Amino acid sequence: MTQRAKVAFIGTGGTISSVGRDSLDLLDYTATGTRLEADAILDAVPEARAVADLIPVGFRAVPSTAIGFAEWRDLVRLCERLAGEHPDLAGIVIGHGTATLEETAYALGLTLTVDLPVVLVGAQRPISALSSDAGLNLVAALRTAADPASRGRGVLVVLNDEIQAAREVTKTSVARLQTFRTPDFGVLGQVDGSTVRYYRRAERRHAPGTPFDIRGLSALPRVDVSYAHADADGTAVRAFRAAGARGIVSAGLAPGMTPPAEAEALTQAVAAGIVVVQSTRAGSGVVPLTTSLRERGILSADNLTPQKARILLALALTVTADPQEVARIFAAF
Repeated sequence: MTQRAKVAFIGTGGTISSVGRDSLDLLDYTATGTRLEADAILDAVPEARAVADLIPVGFRAVPSTAIGFAEWRDLVRLCERLAGEHPDLAGIVIGHGTATLEETAYALGLTLTVDLPVVLVGAQRPISALSSDAGLNLVAALRTAADPASRGRGVLVVLNDEIQAAREVTKTSVARLQTFRTPDFGVLGQVDGSTVRYYRRAERRHAPGTPFDIRGLSALPRVDVSYAHADADGTAVRAFRAAGARGIVSAGLAPGMTPPAEAEALTQAVAAGIVVVQSTRAGSGVVPLTTSLRERGILSADNLTPQKARILLALALTVTADPQEVARIFAAF
């Protein structure tokens, strides 16, 4: 008999763990406050145990709005511990709410210390709902984590039978099942039944082997996102400076511009020693490093969304405050 792969399943809460009032409660299910721990999720999806030898790992049972740096750090430590305790571990799946799933995925993709496939999975409908996507998404994620072809590809995100790269994927819809998309490049692969197929690789650097070690940190340097809009006057930028921001990401008007008063506030922030990175609220495309940005000392976020540029800038600031070094980090990761 063929030996099945061993996969750890870490539960952090989110919709994939949520139980609504009834099977038609698709949107207001958080009102019950009921979320299943990792072992209970696996019990609710008995098909999952046919895919791999599973190790349920309790962690949190919270909405993903409550997940941030402290949880990222603890997940890095937990994955490291699991890999040490189980030398034959094939991969790790992390159940996560979809609201911040892409941020956790990217943060782990830059900071994990294990050389194992790590797959984040969520659901758009609670596990208790009629036609919930929780069960099949979980099975697809477990198959992906167990597949040897997933090794060396960085942190992966699996929902709706699609495999996406942590750096590239973003949530694009409130309720549709096909919410997670990679606007510029498309999926890495697909899960069709029991078959995992890959068609491309993400080229940017990823963990393990990055310069970012968060295991001993109590917090990341403060980095804020300033959202540009017509008539933006720099009030938010000045407030972030006053709050002690060491970095600011500008979610600019496409292709990476801000109204004049906002631009002046960002220029003043650079002069005050704050590292400013220009992103765009458009959701895709590379911010060109224009003459205006270069002359004002503002860096390009490449094609990172503002929320992911914030993560990379905060991590970069743990190893350097030199804007040119930060620029090189953005070019590499």
